[in-house]
Formats: sequence, structure tokens, C-alpha cells
Amino acid sequence: MAHIVFDPEEADQLRAAAREEFPANPALAYVLQQLADEGIDLDKCRPWEDIRAERGLPPLDEDGEAHDVA
Repeated sequence: MAHIVFDPEEADQLRAAAREEFPANPALAYVLQQLADEGIDLDKCRPWEDIRAERGLPPLDEDGEAHDVA
């Protein structure tokens, strides 16, 4: 099981960023706080192309640019 855990200084920086973001963007603040507290479970990560396909978005171009979907 692969798991990324942030050292205490990095975790404190993530928590500070979460406090700064909270008034304007509470969802981002929540994610930053979760990262600081729990790290990242790499076994639960999925490739970006799988997520795009799941959401019905076209694949990226060969140069890495997304198609205009808006």
C-alpha cells in the first residue's frame, strides 16, 4: 500500500493555506485540510484519462491540450 504523508512543516503549510482559502473557497480548504491530516493514498488514485472518459469528456490532444468542451 503506497501512501504519501507530509512532514509536520508541510502539513502546517497546507493547514495555513486551508485557513486562507476557507472564506472564498471552502471546498479547496477542505481538500487542503484533508491532505494535511491524511496524506494521499496512492492506491485510490486514478489516471486523468479514466476520469475524463468517465465524465464523457474527449481525450487530450497529442500535445496535451484539452478540446474545447465549454
